[in-house]
Amino acid sequence: MNFSGLRAALVGPLPPPAGGMANQTSQLAELLRQEGASVELVQVNAPYRPAWVKRFRGLRALARLVPYSVALWRAAGRADIVHVMASSGWAWHLFAAPAVWIGRARGRPVLVNYHGGEAEGFLRRSAARVRPTVRRASQLLFPSGFLLDVFGRFGMPGRVVPNVVDLARFTPAEGRAPGAHLVVARNLEPIYGIETALRAFAMVAARRPDALLSVAGSGPQRAELEALAAALGVAGRVRFTGRLDRDQMAALYRDADLTLNPSRADNMPVSVLESMACGVPVVTTDVGGIPHLLRHQHTALLVPPDAPLAMADAALRVLGDARLAASLRRAGLEEVRRYSWPSVRNTLLAAYEDALSGQSPSGSARTQESKDHV
Repeated sequence: MNFSGLRAALVGPLPPPAGGMANQTSQLAELLRQEGASVELVQVNAPYRPAWVKRFRGLRALARLVPYSVALWRAAGRADIVHVMASSGWAWHLFAAPAVWIGRARGRPVLVNYHGGEAEGFLRRSAARVRPTVRRASQLLFPSGFLLDVFGRFGMPGRVVPNVVDLARFTPAEGRAPGAHLVVARNLEPIYGIETALRAFAMVAARRPDALLSVAGSGPQRAELEALAAALGVAGRVRFTGRLDRDQMAALYRDADLTLNPSRADNMPVSVLESMACGVPVVTTDVGGIPHLLRHQHTALLVPPDAPLAMADAALRVLGDARLAASLRRAGLEEVRRYSWPSVRNTLLAAYEDALSGQSPSGSARTQESKDHV
């Protein structure tokens, strides 16, 4: 089997805003189409119509759920397979779970592709409600061994299909002079700990007069974080870019010397992989799936969460040690090849084949093989 001629209903968020899972959904659609598949996208974050509905929480959920369910029912009826990009919380209950039940009602195999670093807390609260839905999925896919382990502890086996990095778009800069341009590329939300990066940067800036920080992302904390930068005395050296598309992010990384990932919970951040693909060293917290993805002092420097001094010390170490920076750069470029489409393609194809043949994750020999891959 190959992807050519396959009809897939791909369910998930789409840009705007650009972001981890939205970008992965959009990119997967492009890749499958390039392989000859027919892909019908069912968007879970479609604009509200009418726009004023978004001001009312209960009403906006209903306004989005009804047209989504209708679109999903129709798309599943035309598809050979339903591929659902899923995450925790209300996104699971409002969008992922209905996609599984509707796909099965239409007699189609459903793959649930779960993302998100908060899985353990979510399952601790909701596993009893999640399991009936997961049992009706043909395959449960995870981008990392971390999530495979988490779901396995709650009796829900699956397989690893890594996230894909576009290595044609995210490429290293050529002939760039080294400097001290730091980048943070996460949503401006408490879970991502951007304030830790700002405090760390203030310490870096005290030692490096040439240091600059670009914060690429949007979210509810922007005003608060801008105020913190001012209070720390670094507002003139911090640029809040807002949300950038993939080409803009690639250009930003190529102008960077170091990426900071200060998240408090994480799985397999594509932003870290994209940074590595651009030859930019990474200093990151060691939470969630990060230790499954990166090796301390080999592919990145790992520090505890909510520890700005440790993050600043690690950043200064990379910026001040050209040999270390070069070593991290080489190892990162080598590691990220595992997340190119040619490397991931056959793993995803095997999951599709098993779903179409009726084989469950627990019955697949590739479950352990995929775990070993990550």
